[in-house]
Parts: sequence; C-alpha cells; structure tokens
Amino acid sequence: MNTQHRHSWGLAFGLCLITLAVNLQAPLYTTYAQLSGYGAGATAVAFSGYVLGVLPVLLALGGLADRVGRKPLILVALGLSMLATVVTLLWPGLPALGVARLMMGVGTGLASATSTAYMAELMTTDDARASSNRVTASTSLGFGLGAALTSLFLFAHPSVTPGSFWLQLALATLAIVVVWRLPDPAVKLRSAPLLRLPLFPAGSLPYSFSMLLAWATSGLVIAILPSVLTLHDLQRWSGLSTFTVISCGLLFQPWVRRMHPARASRLGLLILPLSYALLAWGASTGSLLAVLLGALGASSACYGFLYLGGLSAITAMAGAEKARVSAGFFLFAYIGFSIPVVVTGLLADAFGADVALIVFGLALLAGAAVTGWLIVRTETYVTRLSHS
Repeated sequence: MNTQHRHSWGLAFGLCLITLAVNLQAPLYTTYAQLSGYGAGATAVAFSGYVLGVLPVLLALGGLADRVGRKPLILVALGLSMLATVVTLLWPGLPALGVARLMMGVGTGLASATSTAYMAELMTTDDARASSNRVTASTSLGFGLGAALTSLFLFAHPSVTPGSFWLQLALATLAIVVVWRLPDPAVKLRSAPLLRLPLFPAGSLPYSFSMLLAWATSGLVIAILPSVLTLHDLQRWSGLSTFTVISCGLLFQPWVRRMHPARASRLGLLILPLSYALLAWGASTGSLLAVLLGALGASSACYGFLYLGGLSAITAMAGAEKARVSAGFFLFAYIGFSIPVVVTGLLADAFGADVALIVFGLALLAGAAVTGWLIVRTETYVTRLSHS
C-alpha cells in the first residue's frame, strides 16, 4: 500500500471512530429514560442534543478548517467523542446522554466541515467522487457500528456501561495516534471567513426536503423505536435495527451512483414510506423480521437513493458554491433529524406509540408524495429549457 492510500485509510479510520461514538448508547435509550424517570418525548429531546451541537458548527464555523488546518479539527472531534463516552460511563442517564450528544454533535460538525476536503488532499486524485465515497462509507459504517457493538455486548452481559464504551475509548485513542501522524497539506488562510451561510440554488429545495424526510425516519428508528420494541421484550435488538437503518444503505450506493439523480431520488421517495410502514407494523406487533426488513428498505432510501441522489443533484446545481449549497442540503437533513423526532416522541407520551407511529407515517407519505411531484416538475422544466 503506497503512502497516499495509507494516509487516506488512516483518516477513514479516524472518521469511523468519530461517528461510531454517536449512536453507541442507542440500545440503552429506554434504559436511560427509565433510570431518569422520563418518557419517549424526553428521550427524543436528549437525542436531538446532537443537532444542537452540529448545526451551529456547520453554519457558523464552516471556514474554520481554512484557518487552522484540517488535522486539528479531526483530532478535536476524536477527543470530543471520547469525552462524550466518558460522560455516559460516569453518569448513565438521560441528562448525561443529552450532554454527550451535544458534544458528539460539535465533534461531528467539526469533522464534517473538513473531512471531504482533507480526504481529497490525502488521496491526491482528480476524481472528486473517490474522496466523497470514502468519507461517506467510513462515516455511515461508524454511525451504525456503534449501536451494533453495544447490542452485542448487551447480549453477553446486560449493563448500563457495556464493554463497547471501553472499546470505543481504546480504538479512538489509537485513531488519535494514527491521525496525529497524518500530513496536513492544506494552506492555512488566516483571513478566511468563518461564517458560510447556506445557499439554495433554483430547483434544489425538493432534494433538500427529501433528506429531511429521510433523516427524520432514521432518527425515529434510533430514538423512538427502542421504547416501542421494549413493549414486546425486543429492546436487545434495537442496536441491530439502528445498524440496519444506517449502515446497510452502503450496499445500495454503487447502484445509485449509476442512476440519474432525479430518478434515484424518486425511487427513494417511493421506497421510504413503504419501508417505514413495514417497520412500524413490525414494531407495533412485535415482528422482529418485519422491523429489520423495513429498516433495510428505509436504509436503502435514507443512505442510498435519497442521500447520494440528492447530493449529486444539488452538487450539479452548485457551480462554484459547493460548500454553501452542501451546507443548505445538510441543514434540512439535520432539521429532519431533530424536530420530527421530538414531535413524534411527545405524541407517543401523550397518545401512545401506535398513534405516534401512524401520525408520523401519514406525514411521511404526504411529504414523499409532494416532494416526488416537485422533483418530477423540476426535471420537466429543466428538460424543456435544454431543448428550447
């Protein structure tokens, strides 16, 4: 393996460990809520602490990497991932989870602000997709792997401080050593502006809104589904459902890359509500197979068709403003990762889990139908312009 490949895989290892910490506690959400005396609404609020950390960093500190370099941000993000894990080790409960997810949000925001550019500099390739694909693969794997590891440890020995927490600390320490040894070829610009407001080119909003729907669904699986599975004594499988709804989307990405972005997004908007319906029915009736199959289908949409299709579409519209347009795209994604999840959690506390799941499903179906229609309309308009 040449030096460039070794360096790029070293960065991928660091990024994977940063995102691995994000959902490490997911299988314990219901346990934390019970220990703290709270319900699904409070759990969703604690879960959304992640978004409170990541959005200000992405929006207000988008130019920080140009000032201080790429590597320091990755190192700080790794340090924050370890600190978040330590917080939940020392104080297992919902308040600590909220604090931990806030720190993980800040760390992920710092990593997101520089990871793709840093990977491209380390790989020194003219193919921009190669660096994006490696970043997407490593982070998506980490997001799902953390929950899966905790589930495996809980199967072996139920605990509020499972061995997966200690494993993350050990691997993140190793990642810090690996990243510390990486070069940082970026030229530092002390006068670079920190604030980079998001930009929405004409025709981009339907693709951004499709990401809101996608990440709202994955957020619901991570934050709310464990409490529903607990009703059927299936809470041990919540980590596997989280892994399935996030990381299995990687299996579909090679197929999506060969599709037209609009077609991929339309297909994702068709698959998403159908998969959610199967997943919600399985959770309500206690069918683990239906939950996992629904999560797999949702993952193909959330992290395959809608993620890559939408990102490819808005990148083509961005011109020279790719960073600001990407910020707008992920702004919608993280709004979906927070507000709909919190509202659904509050509905579950007030009216029961089944009612909350049905209301979310109806909203998802309506949103997918309208968004799909807007994408078709946008593509028809663009086609007419190109032939005029």
